[in-house]
Amino acid sequence: MLAGKHILVIISGGIAAYKAIELIRLIQKAGGTAQAILTQSATHFISPLTVSAISGRPALTELFDLTRETEIGHIELSRSADLIVVAPATASLIARMANGLADDLASTCLLATDTDILVAPAMNVRMWDAAATRRNIALLEADGVKIVGPDAGEMACGEYGPGRLAEPETVLAAIEGYFSQSSALRPLAGKKIVVTSGPTREPIDPVRYISNASSGKQGVAIAEALAGEGADVVFVTGPAEAASPRGCTIVPVTTALEMEAAVQKALPAAGAVFCAAVADWRVTNPSGQKFKKDADATPPRIEFAPNPDILKTVAALPEGKRPRLVVGFAAETGDLRARARAKREKKGCDWLLANDVSPGSRVFGGEDTAILFFSDEGEEDWGALSKHQAAARLAKRMALTLKD
Repeated sequence: MLAGKHILVIISGGIAAYKAIELIRLIQKAGGTAQAILTQSATHFISPLTVSAISGRPALTELFDLTRETEIGHIELSRSADLIVVAPATASLIARMANGLADDLASTCLLATDTDILVAPAMNVRMWDAAATRRNIALLEADGVKIVGPDAGEMACGEYGPGRLAEPETVLAAIEGYFSQSSALRPLAGKKIVVTSGPTREPIDPVRYISNASSGKQGVAIAEALAGEGADVVFVTGPAEAASPRGCTIVPVTTALEMEAAVQKALPAAGAVFCAAVADWRVTNPSGQKFKKDADATPPRIEFAPNPDILKTVAALPEGKRPRLVVGFAAETGDLRARARAKREKKGCDWLLANDVSPGSRVFGGEDTAILFFSDEGEEDWGALSKHQAAARLAKRMALTLKD
């Protein structure tokens, strides 16, 4: 149910904190991944080491972590999750959330996010019934925060009543219900989109190959943005340095021929985005043995053959087999506009996104880009923006085009 979903689990300090470990295990069993943040109070009840061992990721506690905060880690944490779950949520953390306080890593992430939040309260029955807590819960609900629980039962203090943390299975059901409902409302729900990404490698001998400097970061960002719009993304990737996108079917390939075969196998699809930097040429006679440079050796003779033009091939497919929307990328040097216009005409794609990869542009391997967008309606200069911003803009545009 949670395949490809990434959950940020915030654990605050209460006796029920130990149940968060079981919740993380259940999330992973359902196919999701979990990143945990512990408040300082939570560390008195459970060990960050224990949480790290269960989640497979470092459990975070400090806002002022010099390593993470050089990259504004709390922003990345709060925005990279598909859902934020606060379990248990103490009366104190609920009060800070309701009033917009941001004085530790947990509360700062909660304030800095645009991701939906699910809160599972846990506290003494009198604290739950207190007028202040009722006001704070009402404020959170008015802000769109979803609440699960609490249950009624015996408290650790010996009292009985509402305030017990909902059981981990109940919280998991609420998480699955959220994704079930939200996926139905997303414009690309049920539509398959193929995305190619990263470089290809064309072998010369068993240890050498021809490739390029594509990191795969733009392709990953596009795949995640499309998945966020509800698409069923088939992500065909060469050997890239960027981590695979969440929420996608990953198809790893190495050569251009393998990428072409994977794309054809993934069709039919509603859309296709060809972001991979495919090698134009492959070696026709790769050696089965490593070439040796002896003292009197002459350089090996290497012959090349053109690789398949995957974008052009898919764009030329007949109606019924061709995706409704075929999107290409042009990484160019020199006259970007002229080269991009010529490439779109030659390839036959519906849209083409062009960027300048000249030395010094830092597009290959970097976090930022600059896009010229070409379609039948003309040309748009998207200007300088991050790769995630470019991906979000493209995904929204594709969603509008393919929603019917």
